[in-house]
Amino acid sequence: QVATGNREVATHNAIGKIYVTLNRDPISFLNNNQFYDPKVLGKFCEKLDPSLAFAAYKRGAGECDDDLITVCQENGLFKDLARYLVEKQDLETWATVLALAEDGSEPPHRRSLIDQVVQTALPETKNPDEVSVTVKAFMAGELTSELIELLERIVLQGSDFSENRNLQNLLILTAIKADPPRVMEYINRLDNFDGEQIAQIAVSDQYELFEEGYTIYTKFAKVAEGDEAKTTLNVSAIAVLVDNLHAMDRGKEFAERVNAPEVWSKLGAAQLVENMVSESITSYIKAEDPSQYTEVIEKSEQEGDYGMLVPFLVMARKQIKEPTLDTMLIYAYAKSEKLGDLEEFVSAPNVANIQQIGERCFEEQMYNAAKLLFASIGNNAKLALCFVHLGMFREATDAAAKANAVSTWKEVSKACVAAEEFRLAAMCGMHIIVHPDHLEELITLYERAAQSDELIKMLEQGLGLEGAHAGIFTELGILYSKYLPEKLMEHIKIFCSRMNIPKILRACDKARLWDEAVFLYKNDEQQDSAVKLMIEHPTAFQHDLFLDCCQKVRNTEIYYMSIGFYLEMQPMQLTRLLQVLTPNLDHSRVVHQLRKSENLPLAAPYLKSVQKENLTAVNEALNELYIEEEDYPSLRTSIDDFDNFDQLALAQKTEKHELLEFRRIAAYLYKRNTRYAQSIELSKGDKMFKDAIETTNDSKSAELVEELLRYFVEQEDKECFCATLFTCYQYVSPDVAIELAWRNNMVDFVMPYIVQYTKHLHAKIATLDERTAPKVDEEEEQVSQAAAAMMYGDGPMMLTDGMQMGVAPGMGAPGMGMGMGAPGMMPPQNMSPQMGMPPQMGGGMGMGGQMGGGF
Repeated sequence: QVATGNREVATHNAIGKIYVTLNRDPISFLNNNQFYDPKVLGKFCEKLDPSLAFAAYKRGAGECDDDLITVCQENGLFKDLARYLVEKQDLETWATVLALAEDGSEPPHRRSLIDQVVQTALPETKNPDEVSVTVKAFMAGELTSELIELLERIVLQGSDFSENRNLQNLLILTAIKADPPRVMEYINRLDNFDGEQIAQIAVSDQYELFEEGYTIYTKFAKVAEGDEAKTTLNVSAIAVLVDNLHAMDRGKEFAERVNAPEVWSKLGAAQLVENMVSESITSYIKAEDPSQYTEVIEKSEQEGDYGMLVPFLVMARKQIKEPTLDTMLIYAYAKSEKLGDLEEFVSAPNVANIQQIGERCFEEQMYNAAKLLFASIGNNAKLALCFVHLGMFREATDAAAKANAVSTWKEVSKACVAAEEFRLAAMCGMHIIVHPDHLEELITLYERAAQSDELIKMLEQGLGLEGAHAGIFTELGILYSKYLPEKLMEHIKIFCSRMNIPKILRACDKARLWDEAVFLYKNDEQQDSAVKLMIEHPTAFQHDLFLDCCQKVRNTEIYYMSIGFYLEMQPMQLTRLLQVLTPNLDHSRVVHQLRKSENLPLAAPYLKSVQKENLTAVNEALNELYIEEEDYPSLRTSIDDFDNFDQLALAQKTEKHELLEFRRIAAYLYKRNTRYAQSIELSKGDKMFKDAIETTNDSKSAELVEELLRYFVEQEDKECFCATLFTCYQYVSPDVAIELAWRNNMVDFVMPYIVQYTKHLHAKIATLDERTAPKVDEEEEQVSQAAAAMMYGDGPMMLTDGMQMGVAPGMGAPGMGMGMGAPGMMPPQNMSPQMGMPPQMGGGMGMGGQMGGGF
């Protein structure tokens, strides 16, 4: 069937088994037949001949790889397996056979397979792809030592791939990673590898094979084609020496051997990093490379090595025109004290920033160099300062005059003061004091130097300057207050209008110059402050000045402060002060203040002058003074003229006074306030019966009249009894009067009252009759009037003596007399308050002796 072209798999499987069983060239069948199933025949052959099973599985084109690997491993067919894997070029299959066990241990057949690959399979191949895939498989399996062994077998032992660049690269790289000590050997034995790239890997931070890298660079630099490539490799080589190995000596030797500018530049940069400034500058000069001048300048400044910097900068400015180079060259000359070279350089054309470097030299106290620099650019301000520091004060003053700047004058002045060159300092000061903002600083300078006399002289000279301002006059005044107080008053009197008064006042306060402060306050129209100052500091008190200021104050509280001050310090001048302040004072408050300090008597003239305003406080204060002084006439006048006071309180105060007249005043006050009973009792107590009778009449009280009549009866004072009847006629009850007289044998003394009362009663009846009588003829009326006239008579009734009226002999006693011009006592309806007799009485009544007075 096979011969007839049968392609059935089963048929071919059967024939294959026959060939294998009969051993009839089974290898040929297995390799050439395309129709059998490799898996079936392979399985069949495993027990008979494993090599045949390998051949059958191999024919499966990868489908039976697992079975193939198993057969080879179980039967030791590692050489066949190695050849199969190399030929197949499948990384997945390689990964399967090279994989570690699950526990991380190496499988028992792995080592045998690797040995066969290295020793047999790979050396036999001629296909570079097979070699490449095998190497990749080893690398993927991290078989570095095996890979090195493999590559050594291929590259170093004379195979067709010995000169293969990739394999040489791979061998060196693998050795770099897995076996660094062997790298140097490979580098020396191999020539066809990528030297620059391999060297970069070798010197990287991961491997740090610096010697190997240096060797690669130098090896390839020798055979490099072209100067550029050679220079690049040499630069890389010295970079390894100086950057990685930090072998500056070897680097210098290498640079001298190579003698290339780029190499010298690299060496110079490395030396600069290592702070080998002099060596670095030498290297840059040999390289004629000024590119790193910034770093060179910076390092030189850090090291202070300016001697070596000068030739470098001279070299650099030949190639680069930069202000930085010229500026730094000037500075290097200055630091090296090559002033001749410096002067020659600045006199020639250059692009240096002379102002900047001059200021730097000045700050670093290189004043000679700075002087040359500032002189070259005409900076007189800085030039003056250089002269100052060099002790050339005259030249400094001349330069400051050319600069004419306040800051320059200040610096020169400061230096002159420190050097005690006061004449030059004064010349400078004249240009400073005209600027108010700088005056105080100059004053502080002199004061700290303890040269107040020189300062005062300078400011006194400055008073006549055209630009003299208020600050000069003010500060001079302050200096006077500190050092020459005896001159201050004259100064402020002359220049008061040109000074800053508040500032001078603070200085006076600090120096305790109160007289000057008062003067300033007054001239500044601050009268309030002037008065307060004199009050707080009595040593500055001047009476006339105080009065003048006090009248012009704005704060009324100062008036009362002034009064308190005068009470304490100038009591004899108080009257004058009060007189001046009278229009502005609250008199009640003044009285309260005086009363509180118990000084009312001192202000008596003032109180009398303001009493016309009839204020309660003033009236009461004066009344108290009158009582203390026992001046009852003035008290009586005050009471009558000014009634605005507590009258009852005054009455209570005086009713127990030891002097009679004050008790009379108390009775008078009670009467004025309708306290008639108290007034009458007070008068009775003092036997001032006239006052009692008048008070009783003023009371218009019949009850009080009756009480007084009974009092006189009890006292058996018949004359006063009679006087009471006369004075209080309108308020006397006739029955009471007649009864008291009849009972106490005073009929004669009541008779005038009875006569008067009868006359009054008759007149009333006549008036009533006239009003109620019927009208009569005129003739009858005249007859009636004539008859009446004949009966009563037309003249007044006269009481010539007591006996004619039936008066008892006692009525004619000395001190009492009565006269009547009419038949009876006819008191008029409009009797006066003093109850004096009306004209028709034609006489009067006088009482003396016991009455203590007269009517």
